[in-house]
Amino acid sequence: MDGTMLNSTGHVSHRTVVAIKKSKIPVTLVSARAPIEMQETVALLGLHSPQIAFNGGLIFNPLVNGIDVISERYVDGGVASTLIGAVTSRFPQVSVSMYDAHNWYAAAVDAGVQMEQQLTGQTATIVKWADVLRDNARVFKIMLITKDPQIMLALHAYLKNMALPGVSIQQSGDYYLEITSAEAKKSRGIHYVLDRYHLVSYDTAAFGDGHNDLPMLKLVGYPIVMANAQPEIKAVAAYVTASNDEDGIVQALQEYAPFQRK
Repeated sequence: MDGTMLNSTGHVSHRTVVAIKKSKIPVTLVSARAPIEMQETVALLGLHSPQIAFNGGLIFNPLVNGIDVISERYVDGGVASTLIGAVTSRFPQVSVSMYDAHNWYAAAVDAGVQMEQQLTGQTATIVKWADVLRDNARVFKIMLITKDPQIMLALHAYLKNMALPGVSIQQSGDYYLEITSAEAKKSRGIHYVLDRYHLVSYDTAAFGDGHNDLPMLKLVGYPIVMANAQPEIKAVAAYVTASNDEDGIVQALQEYAPFQRK
């Protein structure tokens, strides 16, 4: 969604909504976002089929009030507690927040939380970590935010050296480090869609712009990459469309040959 369907203000344009609805192509959103952060776009596009959150960690059907969970892969609560405790102690300048299936939590409204609130329109629930991080907690994502590139490098290296079991550590954009279940991959969500609707890869296309999109882009028949993506992401593309701020999805739907088949 971010950097692909959503523009730099965090919203899907009216032009994109109209083009997707007009195409009548079944759409599944596959995002690192939480379901609560996908809700606005799901509603605008009128989606009722399975959607994929937390990079494949949660597959759900959208409901009028909430979600119906189909499949989930989450980080163990004890592991999450160890990780958050280590980061807050070693990197106090880094913004730390966490998601379960329904809520976004933070210990304080710092600069990173404020930035995310402006982008997604959501409000973090302020908690003491000990109150939400228990062994049975279902932690779908831990989000670490810093605008300092040197701190980001050090943070990434530190977490890798911790070698915590069952987690995936991925950088999203310049400022975000996201920790999810090791089984949470966008390709997992695509496999679910293929199996549910009895499709093969050739029947599917995907739009993406980031490193966490690579497993998905390599699986579908028609990988489409945004102009705002890095060169290594564009390298896997069957088609490079315009940027997310230039309604790249609209351009691909209008110009890319597979969408013009009768």
